[in-house]
Amino acid sequence: MKKSNKIIPFPDKKYQVIYADPPWLVGRGPDWGSNEASRPLTYPTMSLAEIRKLPVKDISGRNCKLFMWTINKYLGEAITIMKEWGFKYSTTLVWCKKPNGIGLGGTFSLTTEFLLFGYRGKCGALKRYDTTWWIYKRGRHSEKPRDFRKMIANTFRGPYIELFAREHPIGWDVWGDEV
Repeated sequence: MKKSNKIIPFPDKKYQVIYADPPWLVGRGPDWGSNEASRPLTYPTMSLAEIRKLPVKDISGRNCKLFMWTINKYLGEAITIMKEWGFKYSTTLVWCKKPNGIGLGGTFSLTTEFLLFGYRGKCGALKRYDTTWWIYKRGRHSEKPRDFRKMIANTFRGPYIELFAREHPIGWDVWGDEV
């Protein structure tokens, strides 16, 4: 597995919304039925200790909202990290993905990812959603649907930053090695 050894300092700015997709330390799984080791990902990953050390507190505004992606394996740790970064965990949003072949997982094929929502200070949402799960098509590996970013921007005022971004959307600051 590729592992990141470098943590780049964040911008010197305070944000009201932080949207993060940490590169959790996982593999792509072995080829089905091969009994071989898990294949490495195509991008660097970070250990839990490295993710914990990210200076998210330093860029968080007084009434900041945090949206952090995680997977089944790291659900508990992600909530703990959110609290360590100074946020109160509130809700788990679920992205339901149509199965794509056999997929990752053992007894159960993994067809969901989780977007944890937390906040510090006042929440101050501009609108309400009557669901906590959405069905969106898959993109390339680990790519998240743009609709989640749009929902966040329609629900909370910025300034906004996306951590571990792969593109630079209008109205957002970005940080990551793919932009």
